[in-house]
Amino acid sequence: MRNISGVDGDSQGSGIMGKKTPRRPLDIIDQQPAASSPAEIAALATCARHGNKPDELLEILHELQEHVGYVPEATLPVIAKALNISRAEVHGVVTFYHDFRREPAGRHVIKICRAEACQSMGTEHLCQHAEQTLGTKLGGTSADGAYTIEAVYCLGNCALSPAILIGDRLFGKVDPIRFDSIVAGLNKEAAE
Repeated sequence: MRNISGVDGDSQGSGIMGKKTPRRPLDIIDQQPAASSPAEIAALATCARHGNKPDELLEILHELQEHVGYVPEATLPVIAKALNISRAEVHGVVTFYHDFRREPAGRHVIKICRAEACQSMGTEHLCQHAEQTLGTKLGGTSADGAYTIEAVYCLGNCALSPAILIGDRLFGKVDPIRFDSIVAGLNKEAAE
């Protein structure tokens, strides 16, 4: 641990003529955990914008995910050290809240509602169709990185169930045929 008083605490007096040797003040870098990847640097910057306050952990994680696209495992110890909390506390928050991604998402994130109203209108069949069509399971990303399928539990569109959300676009009464049409539209947009 480094002395931040500016004076060497050595009683031996290792400086000139037995005087105490002044030390340079701590740099801000000395106070921060080491960061090597762009995600770790983004995590440090995000923590700093929030004043390195542990009570702002949720906001920090949301902002980091918005910036990086997910919360990389390598950022957890960096965030913990910056906020002076344990890595286990950060890990617990990331794994408890389902909105935090631990892997990069696809270009399009398709959230399929699996709440009771949507279940009663066939969302299970829709989920199976989506998995088969996009070649990935719920919670996964397609091999080409184009789509991530996520389960959510109520999009507030119960009267038009089953419902899906893609980005900020909400779709109701989605059956497999409509799902294919929506995905075809996304593919067309991507090609343009």
